Amino acid sequence: MNQHTPLRAEMLSAIELSLQQRGFAHKTPEQLFAPIDYTLRLGGKRIRPLLSLLAAHLLSESWREALPVATAVEIFHNFTLLHDDLMDRSPLRRGQPTVYCRWDDNTAILSGDAMCIEAYRALEGVARGEILAQVLPRFSAVALEVCQGQQYDMNFERRDDVSVDEYLEMIRLKTSVLIGLALELGAMSVGADEEICHRLYQVGESLGLAFQLQDDLLDVYGDEATFGKPVGTDIANAKKTLLLLYTQAQLPVDQRHELAQLLCLPPERNAERIERVRALYDRVGVRSYAEGLIEDYTRRALERLASVVPDEARRAELEDLFRSLMHRNS
Repeated sequence: MNQHTPLRAEMLSAIELSLQQRGFAHKTPEQLFAPIDYTLRLGGKRIRPLLSLLAAHLLSESWREALPVATAVEIFHNFTLLHDDLMDRSPLRRGQPTVYCRWDDNTAILSGDAMCIEAYRALEGVARGEILAQVLPRFSAVALEVCQGQQYDMNFERRDDVSVDEYLEMIRLKTSVLIGLALELGAMSVGADEEICHRLYQVGESLGLAFQLQDDLLDVYGDEATFGKPVGTDIANAKKTLLLLYTQAQLPVDQRHELAQLLCLPPERNAERIERVRALYDRVGVRSYAEGLIEDYTRRALERLASVVPDEARRAELEDLFRSLMHRNS
């Protein structure tokens, strides 16, 4: 991602300070809170809280009023990662052992539960009661949608008939709605009206779809040195991504059978599996298809943003972040 502007750097510093001030490193019992502190210290791009603060900045000079919701969204996002890693049995997160590997399954479950509660506690920092009354039901509704998305993702592992449309709806729930919420709550925090908040949510939903599809693409076509993890992991795990589902739909029956056989190869043949599946992807032009969708969702996000804030200078920070996210290599 491009180097951050001075404003975004200031916002990121404020986010890190807000997370540190939650005091997880010093709470007891240590076995409950140390995994939370560990998870948050693993870092990450902090995209969601940054979007909350930038949404507030779009509409007001008082972007710090959105720090409580930004903090809550980031804690909740990391809670979902903590539990996802356990459900997926993923050994690494951001190059470090995941919580269930470093501690154990029960710790990951309980610390994750506590982390979800801590996300709600962060919302207690919303200064105005009437704004908190708007924030809480939206936070809860989207939190449940994220869980629905995760369940659909797990359901797909046992199905051979998942469509591209079903996949897009799953990633909308699992990924996009929280990005939309980040923008929506940032606007709510500075007193924006309901229509503006909803339209910013739609901006984030489109951005979130583009963001997840970019992840799918990088996993297959990214540069391993900059991507930060092995390329081809989704293929090695036979994960149902847009690329796989589109390819299955486009291939003739005999090649579809070949693809199914490749996905069943044993782990020691992963290198062969990745190379041959990628060749089938290339055969149907899945990269161009995915890039077209990413461009379409990004354009939709930018157009929706322009309709909310016609002042180009005012929305420049957010637009710059959008473009850097879509042209990232990790």
